[in-house]
Amino acid sequence: MSSAFVPCGLITLTTDFGHQDPFVGVMKGAILSRFAGARIIDLTHGIRAQHPEEAGFWLARSFTYFPVGTVHVAVVDPGVGTARDIICLCTQGHALLAPDNGLLAAVHARSPDAQAVTLAAARLADLGISRVSATFHGRDIFAPVAAELAAGRYAPGSLGPARNELASLPTKPPETVAGGISGTVVAVDHFGNLITNIESKLLEGLRAPSIEIGGRTLRLSRTYAEVGSGELLALINSFDVLEIASRDGNAATALGIGPGFCLMVREQAPPAPGGRPPAKLGRSGSR
Repeated sequence: MSSAFVPCGLITLTTDFGHQDPFVGVMKGAILSRFAGARIIDLTHGIRAQHPEEAGFWLARSFTYFPVGTVHVAVVDPGVGTARDIICLCTQGHALLAPDNGLLAAVHARSPDAQAVTLAAARLADLGISRVSATFHGRDIFAPVAAELAAGRYAPGSLGPARNELASLPTKPPETVAGGISGTVVAVDHFGNLITNIESKLLEGLRAPSIEIGGRTLRLSRTYAEVGSGELLALINSFDVLEIASRDGNAATALGIGPGFCLMVREQAPPAPGGRPPAKLGRSGSR
C-alpha cells in the first residue's frame, strides 16, 4: 500500500457501545495486553446503535485532526459474526479498520489516494487470534489487529488481499434539484443540533441561502449569538456542514425531528425596501 502508513502508537475508537457496559473498557484492555505502550483516544462511543453511516460521517470528518500514523478503529457492526469482511483502509498516512458494511464508504469517497485490503482469515492465525466470539469482534479481532498495526509489528498491506470496491450504504447524498439543494439530517449531537450532509461548498452559488426544515424557514447565520435565546437558526459548523440549532436550546426537540429527516436550501427572496439585508454565507467554529 503506497499511502505510507508509519505508526505513531496512537489508536482512536469509534463505536455504538455507549459507556453503560464494559465493552469499551474490555476493548482497551485487549489492545493494551498486546501493546502496552499504545495511546488510546475515544473519538466517540455515542453513535446511534446499528447505524454505520453515522460513524462513517463523523470518522470521515475527524480522522485528519489526529497525527499521521494513527490507527482508527470503528466498530458499528450489525453483521458481527457473519461473513461480512473486515477492511483496513489507508489514506493520508492513517490506517482505518472497520467492518465492510458501508462504514468506510464516506472516507473512501473523499480520499483519492485511499487503498484498502481485506483482513484474511489466515492472518488471524498468524496473529495468534484463535478464539473469536460471534458477537464481540471489537474485542477479539479489531482490538488485537489495531494493536499490532499501532506497534508496527504488521503493516496494513500484509493483512490480506487488495480491495478496490467497498460496501456502500443506501443513503441519499445531497443533490441539486429544481429550486435548490436537498439534504438529510445525519446526526443529532449532544446539544440537540441537527447535523446535515450539506457541505458549505454546495451553498456557494446561493447569494442568500434560505433553509426549509420541519415546517420552518431559517436564514443562514454565522454564529449562534445572532439570534435570541430559544430561537432556531442555521449555520455552517466547525465540520463545514450545515447545522440547524436552537440558541440555548435543543433544535431536535423543538422541531420534533432527527436523523433521516429531509431539508431544502433555496435562494432567499430579496428583502423589501428598508428591510433587513440577507445574511452572507460564513463559517463558524462552533466547538
